[in-house]
Amino acid sequence: MLIDQKAFHIKELDYIIRCAQLEDAQALSDLRLQLDGETENFDREQGEAFIDQAGFEQLIQQDTASPKNLCLVAVVGDQIVGYSRCEGSPLKRLAHKVTFGVGVRKAFWGHGIGKALLQVSIDWADANGVRKMALEVLETNEKAIQLYEKWGFTVEGILKNDKCLADGKYYHTIIMGRWQP
Repeated sequence: MLIDQKAFHIKELDYIIRCAQLEDAQALSDLRLQLDGETENFDREQGEAFIDQAGFEQLIQQDTASPKNLCLVAVVGDQIVGYSRCEGSPLKRLAHKVTFGVGVRKAFWGHGIGKALLQVSIDWADANGVRKMALEVLETNEKAIQLYEKWGFTVEGILKNDKCLADGKYYHTIIMGRWQP
């Protein structure tokens, strides 16, 4: 699905949030690989489950065509520095909800980019009859958990000892959801 782009100016940084376009595919592939190496907040280690340019082109085409999907990018100047994705299901019993995920380059943390991507996604979901947004977040990602709670997400469950990180310890994954009656 497509939305109008939105401009933001936060902490001396100008950026826009817009729908991903086919010409963004290579930059998204590169960004995803970089993000996986910058933080352990994702399920993947760097290079795992790699999506190449063609793979992102296919995702962007699917998301653009589907009324239940939304793929956004955050752009500073001419550089994509973050992205988010809402993915719905074609199954009737799950048609009321989407799963949300987000990633922002570490060099751009603290400028509200993740918050802006979330805000635009929630606005889209509310305007398009999405009743529930669901997400998973690592228990150590306290800033993200606080942000999600501010936007109406609540803890719905905990997957105990769900991920083993580089330190060899196991961490819980928190399942959160936001219900729009």
